[in-house]
Amino acid sequence: MARAPAESSDARILQIAAEHVRKFGAARTTVVAVAAEAGMSHANVYRYFPSKMSLIEALTEQWLRPLEAGLHEIADAPDPADDKLERIASAIYRAYRNKVETDPNLFAVFADAVEHGRAAGRRHRGKLQNEISRVVEEGMASGVFRQADQRRAVALVFDGLHRFLNPIAVRLDRDIPREQADVRFERLTAVILRALGTRS
Repeated sequence: MARAPAESSDARILQIAAEHVRKFGAARTTVVAVAAEAGMSHANVYRYFPSKMSLIEALTEQWLRPLEAGLHEIADAPDPADDKLERIASAIYRAYRNKVETDPNLFAVFADAVEHGRAAGRRHRGKLQNEISRVVEEGMASGVFRQADQRRAVALVFDGLHRFLNPIAVRLDRDIPREQADVRFERLTAVILRALGTRS
């Protein structure tokens, strides 16, 4: 029977770093402590991650990757654009809300990256904008969305759903009961979809 491949060193480092961030927060997580638990020198950790910040950024990108892949899959689906836009917005909101509730320290790292314009936050924001722009453009081409200006239409989505699509706002709203937040999201999404269907 074939043996399962050994876990790569960088994956092991990321796993341990995630556990440390969950327990202690990013500020109190150290490369030395992560290296010690991994059974290697901190110099060896730096072979994979040149700095503590690059390690923290990799943690952020790791948990965002499945969400980004899911958004791309939704955007590529053959469904109507309004349905796809609603599903994309819902996927983002629910992923953020679930993470801030169940894994607040790792979510805080992400929110911090967005707030300070770090690479992981910029890249993720760019991917979100790209998928939403693709769906809006498709909706305009098919006549589902009757807005005349694609940039204004995309801005309407991000502005209208800011408290659900911006991780800083999601973190600030984490004490709002989930049921209330869900209802607000659904109502605002319906308003935005109606607005996109009316030429200004």
